[in-house]
This record gives sequence, C-alpha cells and structure tokens, in this order.
Amino acid sequence: MNDLKDKAVLVTGASTGIGAAVARALVQAGARVAVHYRGSADEARNVARDIEAAGGRALLVQADVTDTAAVDRMVKTVHAEFGRIDVLVNNAGGFVKRSPIVDADDDYIDAVFRLNARSVVAVSRRVIPLMAAGGGGAIINVTTQAARTGGGPGAGLYAACKGFVSTITRTMAKELVKENIRVNAVAPGVIETPFHDGHSSPEVLKNFANAIPMGRLGTAQECVGAFLFLASEAASGYVTGQVIEVNGGQVMP
Repeated sequence: MNDLKDKAVLVTGASTGIGAAVARALVQAGARVAVHYRGSADEARNVARDIEAAGGRALLVQADVTDTAAVDRMVKTVHAEFGRIDVLVNNAGGFVKRSPIVDADDDYIDAVFRLNARSVVAVSRRVIPLMAAGGGGAIINVTTQAARTGGGPGAGLYAACKGFVSTITRTMAKELVKENIRVNAVAPGVIETPFHDGHSSPEVLKNFANAIPMGRLGTAQECVGAFLFLASEAASGYVTGQVIEVNGGQVMP
C-alpha cells in the first residue's frame, strides 16, 4: 500500500478496538492519522504513543460526533494540521444499551440514531468539500453484519442504524464519484473488542462463536486489511459503493 504514504487520514472512534487497530495500521503504511475519541482520552493517548513510537505522526482530536459544533471543530482542526484530508474512516458508534423495541423511548431512539447513523452524515458532509478540493479520496464507513440479520437480542435499533449506514454508503458513492471520491464500507461480524464490554455476556459471546463457521470470534487486527484495501487507490481504485464483510463466514450475502 505504498500510495498511502503521507496521506492525511481521520479515523473516528480510534481510541480502542477496530478504530485503534486501523489507525495503527495506516501509520505503518506511512499515513498521517488523526485519532478521534470522545471520552476515552487515556486509550487515545496510548494509540498516539504507539504511532509515534513507530515513527509515525498522530493528531489527537476529541469530539462528540453527535454534536454538530463539535464535528465542525474536529474537521477544521484536522484539516488545519494536515492541510488536507485524503481518507475518512467513519468508525464511531456503539450499542448505547441493549433494549427491545417495545421498551425504546424517544431519548434512547434518538441517542442510538445520532451516534450510529446521523454521525456518519455529519462528519462526511464536512469532510467532502475539503476532500474534493484536494482532488478526491476515500471514505470508509463502518457498518456490521447485524445490518443484514437484524441484530442480536436488544440490538435491533443499532442494527437498523447500521442498515442506514450500508445504504447511505451506496448513496454517497453515487453522489461523489464525479468528485473522485470513492465510498465503501466494512461490515465486521462479532469481533473481540471493548465494544461488547457491558453489553454482551461471556455466554452471549460464546453462543455467537458457536454460530460462526470458523468457530471463534474475530479480532480487530483481522479487520484491518479490508480498510487498507479500500483506502488505497492503487488496490481498490475501481471499487465504490461496496460493503466488505469480515465475519468468519457467519453471514454470506
């Protein structure tokens, strides 16, 4: 992935899990990376330290991606520091909590949608003009296999929001192709990350693993290759509007 050298990349939700693994891998490929976090400051600093120890360049940016003004400040900070934004990875998201639809009140519905769906649009619409002005680039959204299956117990709203992400990926791909911006998504399956902390019991995770043809959960590192592929113009220059599944064979569309 030699063409990623010196590229300016913003990864949202990059303090832990898949986002952190992707940020580290992009730096290994020579990119400059903005490591976004909301509340996990210590974890984000650890990612930045790892990047700098490897000889790379990291920029820490804090923002609540459900807050329009905070998103504005984040994107302006990254662009001012790097002078351009070549790749955007929309990774920020989460369950909020598990809840059946019948118990979902308005505040909960809004919280899940703002974090997992609206944020993708909010960040993208601010990055797109800057990316286009720089000659184009790549946007990689993070969806999930649950977007195809409806999700596990109590995760239906989260899954529905990720279904939105899968669809808006195709919409953006069509709208932005003339700007030389490719838009794709990665759909991880059940991955061993802090994402599940407090939401998925060991028993639930064991049941998930038993349903996976590979017989185990995935790791954040095993998701990295799909992101590097989609970020690289040399590797995926004719790929747009696609969702790459990384799930150990659990869902085969």
